[in-house]
Amino acid sequence: MVPTINFRVGYGYDAHRFAPKRKLILGGVHVPYEQGLDGHSDADVLVHAVCDALLGALALGDIGRHFPDTDPAYKGIDSLILLKKTGELIARQGYRVGNIDVSLRMQKPKIASYVPAMQHNLAQALGVESGQISVKATTTEEMGFEGRGEGASASAVALVWK
Repeated sequence: MVPTINFRVGYGYDAHRFAPKRKLILGGVHVPYEQGLDGHSDADVLVHAVCDALLGALALGDIGRHFPDTDPAYKGIDSLILLKKTGELIARQGYRVGNIDVSLRMQKPKIASYVPAMQHNLAQALGVESGQISVKATTTEEMGFEGRGEGASASAVALVWK
């Protein structure tokens, strides 16, 4: 008899505008840049998209439902903490992370040299191997809000299984 593998797929998306006097945090890595992303937490758009993909895979709502921006407990919080809590929620449902594929969209700065650290941070927060995490980045050829340098967005796909 062939065992049945129960798996689910989720999609996440997030966007934040750039703001002065903020650190740019992407995938839990401080990326030196003249401005950062604006938000209630550290505004890590990449991690937020991953959280939403994981939550979506199990129809558990979105990051705002679990970590609302109206709650002072999350003011300035490291988004990797939110990702770890999301991973724990997934585990309580009896699921494990199979893999995650995330794409970051912004014109500047270039992040290629930071990708391995981002993959490591995401994997560590979720208790998986770095090889289960794919982080990619692209510009939008100066089109849209990302291309005009107004902000950044990220989308992610996650596979979970039990």
